[in-house]
Order: sequence, then C-alpha cells, then structure tokens
Amino acid sequence: MSNISLTPLFRRSIGFDRLNDLFDYAMQSETPNYPPYNIEKAGDNQYRIVVATAGFKEEELAIHLENQVLTITGKPAEQEADSTVELLHKGIARRSFKLSLRLDEHIEVQHANYENGLLSVELQRIIPEEKMPRQIPIGRKLSPAAIETDAA
Repeated sequence: MSNISLTPLFRRSIGFDRLNDLFDYAMQSETPNYPPYNIEKAGDNQYRIVVATAGFKEEELAIHLENQVLTITGKPAEQEADSTVELLHKGIARRSFKLSLRLDEHIEVQHANYENGLLSVELQRIIPEEKMPRQIPIGRKLSPAAIETDAA
C-alpha cells in the first residue's frame, strides 16, 4: 500500500493536524460491508444514517455516542433451532455487528427510529453562534471588552 502525503495541503491551512491521522486511519482500516448502510444528506445541515438490520428486533440494537464516534451495534438474541425445519439456504445474516462512524464536532444526534428492518439515525449540524461567520473590523484596535459590547 502506498502512503499519501498531505504536507502540501497543510501549507495553506492551520489547525488541521488531526486530518492526516484521520486519513491514515481510513487507509488502514477495512470498510465494513455488513450490515449495509446509507449516509444521506437531507438538507444543508441535516444528515441521516440508515442501516439495514433485517431480522433484528429493536431491543437487539444499540446506539452509543462517545468522543464524536457514533457506534451502532447489533447482537441477536439466542434462538432455539426448530428441529422440524431443514435450512436449504441461509441468506439472511443475523450475526453480530459493530458499525462506527466519526462525526464532525458540530454534528449532533437528534433521534433514532426503527421501522421495517431499517434503523434510521437523524443527525444535524448545529454551529454555535461564536463559530458563525463574522466581519472583522480593519483599522480600529478593539479591546476584548469593546468587542463584547459591540456584539450586544
């Protein structure tokens, strides 16, 4: 596997040191293929993760958020085998899974819904007021107290 150097990108950006680590992690880890999932953009700041969890009950699924990593896990409950049925083909995989997705710092989980074998997790980008774009005055030297009173 070849290494990708992001050094040219860092010449024109400040504070993106962790981005290189994120790319290294993405290049090393394998992309999970079970369960199948979609990441959808429903609006400028609205996102949705839809995970196909056929055969799982709602209580067999869990969603956990820690340090901006959203983890969706599924663990099927033990089922008694029906001795009167012979399985000729098993195409529905009811195996345990763990799907982890890293969220941006301003992405918040709004709610989750489970319907018709699909687990939907609604996300929204909420940018705090202090992170919103603002105009910087030129030519006047303002003290921090003056900036606060100008903003009010």
